[in-house]
Amino acid sequence: MKQEVGAHDKSGQVNIRSRFVKKNGQCNVVFTNMEERRQRYLADIFTTCVDIRWRYLFSIFCISFLLSWLFFGIIFYSVSLAHGDFENLPTRKGDGLLAGSLHGPSSGYIAGGQTQRMPCILHVQGFVGALLFSMETQTTIGYGWRCVTEECPVAVITVVIQSIVGCIIDSFMIGTIMAKMARPKKRNQTLMFSKNAVITLRDSKLCLMWRVGNLRKSHIVEAHVRAQLIRSYVTEEGEFIPLEQMDLNVGYDEGTDRLFLVSPLVVIHEIDKDSPLYTLSRADLEADDFEIVVILEGMVEATAMTTQFRSSYLAREIFWGHRFEPVIFEDRDCYKVDYSRFHKTYEVPSTPHLSAKELDEARTLSAFCYENEVALSGGEEEEDIFDSSQIVGMERAEERRTSVDFHNMFHDNSTVASGSHNVMLKTNIQSAIKVSR
Repeated sequence: MKQEVGAHDKSGQVNIRSRFVKKNGQCNVVFTNMEERRQRYLADIFTTCVDIRWRYLFSIFCISFLLSWLFFGIIFYSVSLAHGDFENLPTRKGDGLLAGSLHGPSSGYIAGGQTQRMPCILHVQGFVGALLFSMETQTTIGYGWRCVTEECPVAVITVVIQSIVGCIIDSFMIGTIMAKMARPKKRNQTLMFSKNAVITLRDSKLCLMWRVGNLRKSHIVEAHVRAQLIRSYVTEEGEFIPLEQMDLNVGYDEGTDRLFLVSPLVVIHEIDKDSPLYTLSRADLEADDFEIVVILEGMVEATAMTTQFRSSYLAREIFWGHRFEPVIFEDRDCYKVDYSRFHKTYEVPSTPHLSAKELDEARTLSAFCYENEVALSGGEEEEDIFDSSQIVGMERAEERRTSVDFHNMFHDNSTVASGSHNVMLKTNIQSAIKVSR
């Protein structure tokens, strides 16, 4: 048998353990001593970016663009510097360039009346100009002032590479932001579980119940619920398992776990022989330390993405002998849902304090006593009937003997009478013969 255990302090009192799943659905779990954690997270960088907070994602978004602009700006500056484009720069801002030289095969331009060598990037006179050209290239702003020339093939190749890298960064960041925005995680804010669960009788069966509701008019498609009991125990071999998860049947076999969640519904777990709560009584509930995790899953109607909403109930959050107040009322041609009553319960004093196992045993004993009583009463009736049948049989046998005696006596009388009749007849015949003579 499994031996349930709880944490005790030096005074012998049971300490209430921490909640495994918080009320808002967050799992109260912290990972420590993970080997190669960063490498594993970077290997799945897209999921990592989707899971992190928005402020971190915006920081990555800005840093990725700034680093790419800076990296290619350094490359453009280095190419121009190696080509000698920063030597003999014009000293006056009015020094202009003949744009016609950009369209011909000439390898130079006219500045101040003198022919100069064609630079790799026009109008780049330092690192700031190279950085601005990098930004214009990656963002395709195209002011038309700075441009790469045919003088330096390296600069042309760099422009091509930066354009490709810019497209990749844009696709990754936009895809990450869209995936994060489209996640149905915030849809959970409009789903709710009742603050407390209850245990009471329904159709003469002890049941664990809790309520779930949807605050939006848009539906949760293919909504279904699950529940798990989490508790610690020691096995027969002495192994301690701190958090064992056991399923609570909420109608999976019958299909009642699938919900049409238009209005608040009460989810029912029947406490039967297969339930881990079969031996739980009211006294055990007050002293026990376990947690019931409830899960609602379904697809968001607007995005067709799967969402999952979680919550949990500790043993002290389960009310024995309570029922939920009704929240749906018919009003003219529609039904109104009063969410002010969503979490409210009322007590049912007639609820027994026994466990489901004890109730079943009491019902079995009652049925057994009733059957014995019926059997005993039936046996007495059979004995009465047997005695009566014996008396009737004896009376009938006496009647038969009486009738037989009477019949024999009648037969003897008849024989005597017939004999005397024959004698008389013979005498009469003889007298008649004498008269005729």
